Amino acid sequence: MQHLRVLYSDEVLIVFEKPAGVSVHPSERAIRQGEKRTETDVIRILRAQTGRSVYPVHRLDRATHGVMVMAFDGKTAGLLQQQFKQGEVQKRYLLMCRGWLQDSGRIEEPLESDSEQEPVVFQDAVTDFHTLFRFEIPVSSGKHSSSRFSVVQASPRTGRFHQIRRHFKKISHPLIGDSMHGDGRQNRIWREILQDKRLFLMAWTIGFRHPRTQECMKFRARFAKFWHPVFDRAGVCPVETLNQETWSQETMVPVEVVDAASATSSF
Repeated sequence: MQHLRVLYSDEVLIVFEKPAGVSVHPSERAIRQGEKRTETDVIRILRAQTGRSVYPVHRLDRATHGVMVMAFDGKTAGLLQQQFKQGEVQKRYLLMCRGWLQDSGRIEEPLESDSEQEPVVFQDAVTDFHTLFRFEIPVSSGKHSSSRFSVVQASPRTGRFHQIRRHFKKISHPLIGDSMHGDGRQNRIWREILQDKRLFLMAWTIGFRHPRTQECMKFRARFAKFWHPVFDRAGVCPVETLNQETWSQETMVPVEVVDAASATSSF
């Protein structure tokens, strides 16, 4: 069974890196299979790895990799979930999107609820972003002879289903590798480069108060190997360029609200 990299662990919680391609919860098919199931999920892996029950307090999509926190008991899980609900947890994601995105901004676009409720319910959704670097590669993606990309730090201020992925699609800068909301031509470029299918979205950092000690705790995930070709083609050293950005903006102040209806993209 797969082994997860643990960043921190004590008697009440554990912080770890979730790899891409692994679900947090067991799928419906895995649940039906019971003990005979062959699929792995984060909860099952952590139970085997720690010998303890674990309680999820937030979620990451199956295709997304990065840092997560879980509790070892229900009380701790409730306290951490309260921090998430009140917006006290500092979450930062790293993504690569199509085109050259502006320096920074805020996306305020309501999103459809992921429930099957009728009529369709729209929920307020806010995402702040800060562009870390832009680059261009000499590979055609259609009518242009080259393709442009931006690597961006994003901070969702609300927690809607596929929020970052849907928000960046709305401003015409879809995430690379997003088969559901992305650009097929751009996705093919990176699928050929990697010889693999990957979503360029990671839960980069997380900061929260320890529910027992009230200590401020901050953790950062490592870059998965499939990010290395991005840094190589952009001529960027992630240690020098990105590490200094990680905690430099305790509150990202957006300079402009991006209107999805009038968004334009530079390819």
